[in-house]
Amino acid sequence: MGDAIDSATIDLQSVVKDILTTVEREREREIIARRFGLYDRRETLEQIGELLGITRERVRQLEKAILIRLRLAAEEDLPHINNIEKHFIRHLHDLGRVAKIQDLAQRLAPESKDAARAHIAFIAEIAPRLVLIEENDHYFTAVGIKEYGDEDKIKQHVSTIVATIKKHGEPLTIEQLHAKLDHDHPEHVRALASLSKDLAALKDKWGLTRWPTVNPKNIRDKIYVILQENGKPLHFSEISSAIKISEFRRKDVTTQAIHNELIKDGRFVLIGRGIYALKEWGYNKGTVSDIITEILKKEKAALHRDEIVKRVLKHRQVKETTILLNLQGKPQFKRVAKATYTLAPEK
Repeated sequence: MGDAIDSATIDLQSVVKDILTTVEREREREIIARRFGLYDRRETLEQIGELLGITRERVRQLEKAILIRLRLAAEEDLPHINNIEKHFIRHLHDLGRVAKIQDLAQRLAPESKDAARAHIAFIAEIAPRLVLIEENDHYFTAVGIKEYGDEDKIKQHVSTIVATIKKHGEPLTIEQLHAKLDHDHPEHVRALASLSKDLAALKDKWGLTRWPTVNPKNIRDKIYVILQENGKPLHFSEISSAIKISEFRRKDVTTQAIHNELIKDGRFVLIGRGIYALKEWGYNKGTVSDIITEILKKEKAALHRDEIVKRVLKHRQVKETTILLNLQGKPQFKRVAKATYTLAPEK
């Protein structure tokens, strides 16, 4: 058997090949190779059964029996198993004790990470000190250090993180999450959170995948995140520039497309020439005269024009002359004293 492992590099394909040579029957080697996709794509029980002329159930039984034998052999003298475990565990400690299989593959074999994922999954399935987390609707395929928990315990930790974020109701940083949970280090929390398909992160803030603040899926959501991050109204061209230099996926959108979405979405309010704010900040849709009307209705009394201008400017970024022209030129406003206005009586 070749030297498949040294202290710096690892030849996963050679390791897997050497391990498979310990399986005596060719049919059994074929089943394992095809089920894990060790040399090609993964195949289903049905596909393998059709190829070998046996039932789906028989393929499942054989796969289970082969893996049990390999796990037992790994406890004793399976080729490379001790060294490969140490290699994996060293990297897993750096990644937070557990990692998505794609992240581990990126570290171990960046030039062939797609093939490496299958090899890593196979090794983790049989190695005594590793645990494989199977992918489903809620979890990504992952590998962990068994000393810190089996598959059920790891999934329980992840579920607790999801529940904590859901209860909080808004995104949390890893440090904030760590403060709410019982884990040794924030990086352990980050590693566990990354396993969940129910969570997403943006700029190290973690939330539910359905929350646009951490997982913006369309242009409108991205606009929302940009405005919320800036905390102040922005011109649509500024929003466009911010999206283009952001960490978002698919950020090559036109300024015109962004402007169109700002007009359509009720979350955004035009408060000046091309300047938009979030409605949740207290801004309401409407013209300058609409804003003056609301101010006077709420006051239920006449107001000096300077006070009206001051209040309108809290809602709209317009010139003072625009506000004064509306006061003086609109029939719904009546001057009752010097520079003092109220609502005109309804006719």
